[in-house]
Amino acid sequence: MPTSAPDSAATPQTVRLLGAPWGDTSRRGRPYAKDPSVIRFGGRYLLYCSLPSASDDEPEGWSVGIAESDDLVTWRTVAELPSFGEYDRSGAAAPGAVVIDGRVHLFFQTYGRGREDSICHAVSDDGLTFTPNPENPVFRPTGEWTCGRAIDADLVVAGDWLLLGWVTRDPTMTTQLFGTARAPLGSAYGRADWEQLSVDGPALAPELPWEQDCIEAPALRWDGETFTVFYAGAYNNQPQQIGWATSPDGRTWTRGSDEPLVPAGPEGAWNHSESGHPGFFRDEDGREYLFFQGNPDDGHTWCIAATELAFVDGVPVVRTDPVG
Repeated sequence: MPTSAPDSAATPQTVRLLGAPWGDTSRRGRPYAKDPSVIRFGGRYLLYCSLPSASDDEPEGWSVGIAESDDLVTWRTVAELPSFGEYDRSGAAAPGAVVIDGRVHLFFQTYGRGREDSICHAVSDDGLTFTPNPENPVFRPTGEWTCGRAIDADLVVAGDWLLLGWVTRDPTMTTQLFGTARAPLGSAYGRADWEQLSVDGPALAPELPWEQDCIEAPALRWDGETFTVFYAGAYNNQPQQIGWATSPDGRTWTRGSDEPLVPAGPEGAWNHSESGHPGFFRDEDGREYLFFQGNPDDGHTWCIAATELAFVDGVPVVRTDPVG
């Protein structure tokens, strides 16, 4: 594991992966999977991700896929979340999974509804078959600063609370913004259970040049004292790259760096078009990983890979190799 960040200005670096990037090929005949969320459950690893419609010409039909692995490297698709109602009939995507009291709680967004896209919730005893929350959708933000949309759910248990990271847009639907909410642990996680923490404005808005007009895809970590969020800056393939921020309370966030933690790859790399939509995972042995999506062809394909993380004096560090 590294003990300090690489001097990327002096020597070009590429992120060292656990194994070859993976993408499901069942839909479009080429590797395609996005938006990773990983847990360990039932003696194996489960990866929840977004799978596309069957054809490039069909905008609707996105769904949440489930893959399993014994080693965090070799994945196989084993299930797919069905449509639960009118609210997700046009599609579902961007899952966030968390294990609470021996059950998998899955939060996901509706797809294709524009300003009406919302966060939904379902629960499972085996990680594969889910029962939807009868109050779905369970969360949409309020306030003059937001359009009311909610996507890209991610969760972390912190004490007596379940912290929810989510993404919205400004009222003009131009700028992507990050917000948080929380619910009492053990509640039904229905509409009345969520307290919106980002009330007067977003937790993070794009400010740095590489973030362009977008902060999205929060991936939450809690160490007992400090929250860390890994996030994607810039819209897909602009290129999207991964940054990070910290918070003492889940409300107020401070960027950790002005530069991406995981940049897009060099020419010829699997992630040359982007390194995007991170997913944080801490294994039972305490080792920590960052999953993320990438592609080299402006989104014709999309794959998911992982790298191991270290924290040095509270600063996340990814393992890297010199380019070439």
